[in-house]
Amino acid sequence: MNRVNDLVIKIATVNGTGSASANGLLMKSLFRMGIPVSGKNLFPSNIQGLPTWYEIRVNADGHTGRCPDIDIMVAMNKKTYTQDLEDVRAGGYVLYDSSWPLPKELLREDVTFISVPLARMCVENFEHSRERILMKNIAYVGALAALLNIELDVIENQFQEKFSSKPKLLDSNHQAIMLGYEYVKEQTDCPLPLHLERMEANDDYIMIDGNTAAGLGCLYAGATVGAWYPITPSTSLFDAFTRFCHKYRKDPETRKNRFCIIQSEDEIAAIGIVLGASWNGARAFTSTSGPGISLMNECIGLGYYAEIPAVIFDIQRVGPSTGMPTRTQQGDILSCAHASHGDTEHIVLFPANPEECFHLSVEAFDLAERFQTPVFVLSDLDIGMNDWRTKKIEWDDSYTPDRGKVLGKDELEKMETFHRYLDLDGDGIAARTLPGETAKGSYFLRGSGHNKHGIYTENPDEYQEVVDRLKRKMVGAREKLPAPIIHTRPGASAAIISLGSCDPAIREALAELENAGILLDYLRVRAFPFAQSVGDFIESYDSIYVVEQNRDGQLRSLLINQFETPPQKLVPLLVYGGMPLSAKDVLAGIEAQPLKDQEKPTKARV
Repeated sequence: MNRVNDLVIKIATVNGTGSASANGLLMKSLFRMGIPVSGKNLFPSNIQGLPTWYEIRVNADGHTGRCPDIDIMVAMNKKTYTQDLEDVRAGGYVLYDSSWPLPKELLREDVTFISVPLARMCVENFEHSRERILMKNIAYVGALAALLNIELDVIENQFQEKFSSKPKLLDSNHQAIMLGYEYVKEQTDCPLPLHLERMEANDDYIMIDGNTAAGLGCLYAGATVGAWYPITPSTSLFDAFTRFCHKYRKDPETRKNRFCIIQSEDEIAAIGIVLGASWNGARAFTSTSGPGISLMNECIGLGYYAEIPAVIFDIQRVGPSTGMPTRTQQGDILSCAHASHGDTEHIVLFPANPEECFHLSVEAFDLAERFQTPVFVLSDLDIGMNDWRTKKIEWDDSYTPDRGKVLGKDELEKMETFHRYLDLDGDGIAARTLPGETAKGSYFLRGSGHNKHGIYTENPDEYQEVVDRLKRKMVGAREKLPAPIIHTRPGASAAIISLGSCDPAIREALAELENAGILLDYLRVRAFPFAQSVGDFIESYDSIYVVEQNRDGQLRSLLINQFETPPQKLVPLLVYGGMPLSAKDVLAGIEAQPLKDQEKPTKARV
């Protein structure tokens, strides 16, 4: 059966062997052929030696969520042969290195095996041992090019872009591609019935990961100070921001840096630096993951109570404790929404893709200064480190940062006395000043008990007056945050609520359900505290699935708490094993617990 531009490739290799470059070459080639494509990198938390996988999904309809049904397995790691071959669907293909025989007990009658002596060919054609290892990966790209009808000139153009100044590398990569390509062409009928054909579907799209997009968003937002401590999977966000700053944030005449990036001694120091820089008037941020949030909690509480702007990126991974550092999850929702001890509530933004990582990064800085509080951008490893086909990022050159209520010298001179925590407008937001503006704007920054005049207090009424204002400020923020995305269908009697990287899988599952005659509406929250439109959506249905990637239904808990929704109305659909969510997961969850008066989706298949 011919199947064009609809397949899943999984490549099984060993971490540290240089396969990432080959997999990137393959991914970019498919994208440049105009075909919708996405990539998931499943890598170990050590540096070298353990199994690693890369999954490429091609789908002409633009579905880019993970699909666990593997059509073509490139089996390059003997230690994982058993597991890898089990993952291949019936009727699929296995491309393996026949330099060593494949154990007979692994052979399957319902799978086609394609043998290519990759290691032997590289030993015969390349001189150095490291070169042989690296070129073996490029050779399997050549083999796939022949099997799947990938255009060679697209691959060669990438070599020219990367190695034009290095003729030896250009020659060796070209040779490796042709070794794999020509061998398969001679031995196998090509292309396979399962293959690729050029499309024009990517003209308005780019390939980018969420951490790079977020780093670019910080640059455009005007961030000049960043402090961080390395932790997977957030490190690449600061790597990207550093690259952008060195390119765009140097004085054109003196070439001096117009930015400050500090790798601090730990996460506690990082958030302290951010709060200090923000208090001084800079736009400052940090990035981390769950363990870093745990360490930052005391300083986050300081930022909330002393009302200091700060932006914190949490690229979530699997917990608790060290957990699985290189797997994805949405387990930090509650810990960020109410970070620190005492009564705290924080603004949290939930991007669903790299495009939103860019735009919500910018919005996070505006919100942090407008409401004078820490703001979290809650991404995850799937968004942050994987390859996403996303719409081109558009930027409005007329954008002006929203600095909020910052009093200048002229405004201060008109005032009899400045009180830092005095709310004059009734919206819960007190005006602030920046250091050095004028002595009249000076004040004590207090993380200890203080009254509305900024004076230390242990008086119960004075203390309550301040924290009640902070609560009023957060309530007022609800309708100023990014609005939820709502999709409705005439005739739908039930719905799904979700957030973040669940989005592609849910939208694909909804399409499958609709094909089976089952209609569900869908709301994706993009910010906490929730807007009233989220509550109105909940009120419109008898039952709603809440889809999220954690064990305890943390999004569901926040919804129940804010809107006082009866818990039985919100049905948890939870997937939290560390793999990116798939439409198959969503459909299985719905079929396992059908809602009242809702037909079981037995006809839907992904």
